[in-house]
Amino acid sequence: MTRFQGRSVLVTGGSSGIGFAAAKAFADEGARVVITGRDADALDTARTQLGANALAVRNDAGSIASARELAAAIDAAGIRLDAVFVNAGTAKFAPFPEVDEAFWDATFNTNAKGAYFQIQALLPLLNKGASIVMNGSINAHIGMPASSVYAASKAALISLAKTLSAELLPQGVRVNVVSPGPVQTPLYGKLGLDAAALEATAAQILAQVPVGRFGKPEEIASTVLHLAAPESAFIVGTEIIVDGGMSQL
Repeated sequence: MTRFQGRSVLVTGGSSGIGFAAAKAFADEGARVVITGRDADALDTARTQLGANALAVRNDAGSIASARELAAAIDAAGIRLDAVFVNAGTAKFAPFPEVDEAFWDATFNTNAKGAYFQIQALLPLLNKGASIVMNGSINAHIGMPASSVYAASKAALISLAKTLSAELLPQGVRVNVVSPGPVQTPLYGKLGLDAAALEATAAQILAQVPVGRFGKPEEIASTVLHLAAPESAFIVGTEIIVDGGMSQL
């Protein structure tokens, strides 16, 4: 398919996991893709895999200054965006009594505040008819222990998609959310858990997924592309949950 031929797309956090899967899917369908990330080596590797037409920009998703710098870099490259996948995020879990202000701020700065101000900085670069897709999480809907801060940050994104939809629709910009369930990505290795705890957590989560497996990044990416494409022009302010039935059955 070539749904994105001649179109330009930004994927934040696009050097690995769901972000890279989405960036590759966009590129395979003809898009010029801009990806961001904090790890320079991972960015270089991803850009090479995406092809010569891709642009990689080092970016801190939790920094307002970095958000503005990213918009300036895209503008300097003469790019106007047809789709944005706000994917960059952090997932750290901790029991409620152990959460401190620094833990809260680190999560919300990246997952909520960073996303908010990144979209704000990109507004002048969005073509009419552009689509913004945010990466939410089913944790916003389920009461998983130790996920209170992460879940709240993703709930904030889901709410933001609705309010921005109402505010940006007159400019021809749609906003929607894809909320994955458990997906096998490098993010699971960054939860702040030791190997034994990580294995136990993965087994506990897997037991709650009706289809009996973790999702694949490519399965989330396919929903992202659907929401970003003109074919979904009548979908506005909506959350699509992709979780193998975990939050539904």
